[in-house]
Amino acid sequence: MAPLSWRHHTLLQALLSRGPLSERDFHALFSAISGGKNPATHRHLFNDTLLKINKELTYLQFELRAGINQYDGTVYYGVVNNIADEESKLGSKFSVPQIAFYKGLLEAIVHEAGNDGSITNIDALNTRIENQVVIADASQGSQSRLPTSITNFSLSQKEKTLNELIQDRWLSYTPTGKIGLGIRSFLDLRSWLRSNDIPSCEVCNEACIKASSCPNEGCNVRIHVYCLKKKFSQRKASRACGCGTEWPRLEGEDDGAEDVNEPEEDQVPSANQHSRTRRRGVKSELVEENERAGPSARMTRRSLRSSKAEAVEAAQEVPSAAGPSQSTRASKRRKN
Repeated sequence: MAPLSWRHHTLLQALLSRGPLSERDFHALFSAISGGKNPATHRHLFNDTLLKINKELTYLQFELRAGINQYDGTVYYGVVNNIADEESKLGSKFSVPQIAFYKGLLEAIVHEAGNDGSITNIDALNTRIENQVVIADASQGSQSRLPTSITNFSLSQKEKTLNELIQDRWLSYTPTGKIGLGIRSFLDLRSWLRSNDIPSCEVCNEACIKASSCPNEGCNVRIHVYCLKKKFSQRKASRACGCGTEWPRLEGEDDGAEDVNEPEEDQVPSANQHSRTRRRGVKSELVEENERAGPSARMTRRSLRSSKAEAVEAAQEVPSAAGPSQSTRASKRRKN
C-alpha cells in the first residue's frame, strides 16, 4: 500500500492536536486539503482517505472514528485507542485515584435511573471511589486493602480532577448544567458501553446514555432523541412502539406540518387570472345595472361597449394585475 500523503498527515495532526472535531469542522478541513472537494459530493474519496489512515493506525491499536454526542446529536471525528479498558486511555496522564474517580463518575452517569445521562455537580463530588480499586496483598495472606492514595483522595482533589476531565472532554456540562459524558468518552468507550448491560437504542443499536423511554412502563425500549426525530421526520412514519404505545412528540421535533397552510403552485392566483376575474365582474355589474334601469334608460350597444372598454382599462391599471405589455396593447386599441 502506498504511504500516507501530506493530506492524510494533516488530518491526523489536526485530530491529535485539537482533539475530536465536529463533522462540520472535519469536513471543512478535508475540503481545504483536497482542493475544495466536499465530502458530501465526493463520498468515495472521503471514505477512501479514512480507510488508508485506519490501515496505518491499526499497527498502533488506534483508529480514526466517528461518534455522536448523545446530548445534542452532533457527529464528531477523533483518533481513539482500540484497547477496551479505560485505564489504558487515561493512564498516561491521570493517577490511579483519578482514574478510579472517573470510573465512579462513569458508572453513576450511565446507570442514572432517569435516562438523562447526567448527574449533578454535588453528586459527582460525592462519588465514592473505594470500590473502584482493590489491591490484594496475597503474600502476607491479609485481606484486600486500599492504597492510601485512594483513601486520602480529598474533596478538593475530586473537584480539580472533575475540571480536568471536563477540560479534556472526557466529561462535559450538559445543556441543563449537569455533568455528563464528553465526546471522548463516547468515542473511546464504545466497546465498554456495549459490554456493560447498558440498553441499546432501538434504531441505531448504540448504547443509550441520553435517551427517551417508551411511555409504556412495562416496555424497555429506549431510543436516542435524535434517532426519534429522524425516525418520525416523515409524515407517514408510524409513531407506534413495538408494544403498540405511541411515542409523544419531542420538543423541537419537525412534525412535517410547516407547509400545510402553504398554497400549492396551482393554487397561487396569477396576474392574468386576477385581471380576467376583475373584467368579468365589472362587465356583469354594468349589465345588471342596465337591465334594472328599464327600457327607457337602457344603454345602446355602442355606449355599453364603451363602458366595457373603460372598465377593462381601469382593471388593467391595477399594479398587481396585468403587466406593462397588456397596458400597452390596451392603449394601442384605444388609438385605433
